[in-house]
Amino acid sequence: MNPESTHDTTRIDDTRIGAVRPLITPALLLEDLPAPEAAQALVEESRAAISRVLHGADDRLIVVVGPCSIHDHDQAMEYARRLKSEADALSNELLIVMRVYFEKPRTTVGWKGYINDPHLDGSFAINEGLRVARRLLLDVLNVGLPVGCEFLDLLSPQFISDLVSWGAIGARTTESQSHRQLASGLSCPVGFKNGTDGGVKVAADAIVAARSPHAFMGMTKMGLSAIFETRGNDDCHVILRGGKVPNYANADVEAACALLKASGLREQVMIDVSHANSSKQHARQIVVAEDVARQIAAGDHRITGLMIESHLEEGRQDIVAGQPLKPGVSITDACISFEQTVPVLRGLADAVRSRRGG
Repeated sequence: MNPESTHDTTRIDDTRIGAVRPLITPALLLEDLPAPEAAQALVEESRAAISRVLHGADDRLIVVVGPCSIHDHDQAMEYARRLKSEADALSNELLIVMRVYFEKPRTTVGWKGYINDPHLDGSFAINEGLRVARRLLLDVLNVGLPVGCEFLDLLSPQFISDLVSWGAIGARTTESQSHRQLASGLSCPVGFKNGTDGGVKVAADAIVAARSPHAFMGMTKMGLSAIFETRGNDDCHVILRGGKVPNYANADVEAACALLKASGLREQVMIDVSHANSSKQHARQIVVAEDVARQIAAGDHRITGLMIESHLEEGRQDIVAGQPLKPGVSITDACISFEQTVPVLRGLADAVRSRRGG
């Protein structure tokens, strides 16, 4: 017997893997939870509408608003129903997309989101997480709202991206070549956040990369490894989210647009009023949004959208074993309440009307 044919590689392979568990295939999940015709139509129409805004054919403002992260289906649906009422009332001025984030990048460690740990207890029931995440997206679409997600894991889009109207690549992953390649093949518009240090050049470079064709390895909906060849995505844009200092002021928009122009890209930005732009003080989102609204009202068409972290109730809370969570309160970043959100949305709609009047 050839000794090499039975060579033991366990001493050098998977030495830090504690377990390998089966993963449902995207095709099985999509068969169990298919997108009905009405949901498909809403996704298609809202993607096209967002694209028109990005290409200057629609002067509405894109507003991606909702919880920092989803951790409870019923609370998310209560938020969706309330948001739908405002979205309908302000539809002439605002194109409202509900923020439905399932994956949370962590600076060190912590709860990684609804897909990774839907029971919030470290049980990592990922198959169940994928199922409840897709079911929630279908329910929000059934209410009549398009949804926006952050794409963090490179495999999860195969399970849910057919239901997503707008996607984000976060500040920690904007520089990742894998995420730029992913964006080049996504069917929805994608926003790249500036780097955590506030640098916009990394996001501009990401757009240039995502507009181009790529070839990379991935997983098909049947769960098979494959080589994907993309056509490129011309519906990408920059999101200003601050860095070492905030970057939402008029001078910051000017600087970002000058950099984009130098890269041969459209001079347009979306502004995230949370994160570093609010100095991690959730209530300051209201102040930042008011400043951005004044810029819009003064006639700035380069601001094509805003992001707002908002939940049913104000603030945040920690997950503590044995203690019930307060309903409607974020378990990741602190949010403003829905009651506080309504006047912000109406102020942005007024700003769009003023911009039209100018």
